[in-house]
Amino acid sequence: METTRQAKISRLLQKELSEIFRMQTAKTHGILVSISAVRVSPDLSVARVYLSIFPTGKSQEILEGITRSVKTIRYELAQKVRFQLRKCPELSFFIDDSLDYIENIDRLLQE
Repeated sequence: METTRQAKISRLLQKELSEIFRMQTAKTHGILVSISAVRVSPDLSVARVYLSIFPTGKSQEILEGITRSVKTIRYELAQKVRFQLRKCPELSFFIDDSLDYIENIDRLLQE
C-alpha cells in the first residue's frame, strides 16, 4: 500500500520528469515520450518510471538511450526538486505497454 508521502513524491517526480522529457523530445521531431506512472519505494530511494513512447516501433531503442543517460536525467531532476527532496531517488525506466495491451484486447473482441 502506497503511503501519502510516496504518492506526493510520485506525483512530483512525474511532473518534473515529464517536463524534462518534453524539453528533450522537442529537439527530435516525430518522437513523443510521456511518463505514465512513477512508483517510489517505501524508503524513497528508488523510483520506477514507466514510459509511454510513440512510435512504438522505436520504443526499445529510445529506452536504451534513456537508460544510458540516466545520470544526466537524475542530475536535472535533482536540480528541479532540490528544495522539496533532500535526496533524489535512483531512477529505473521501463516501457509501459498497457495501451498496447488494451488495444490488443479490443482487437480480439472485435474479431
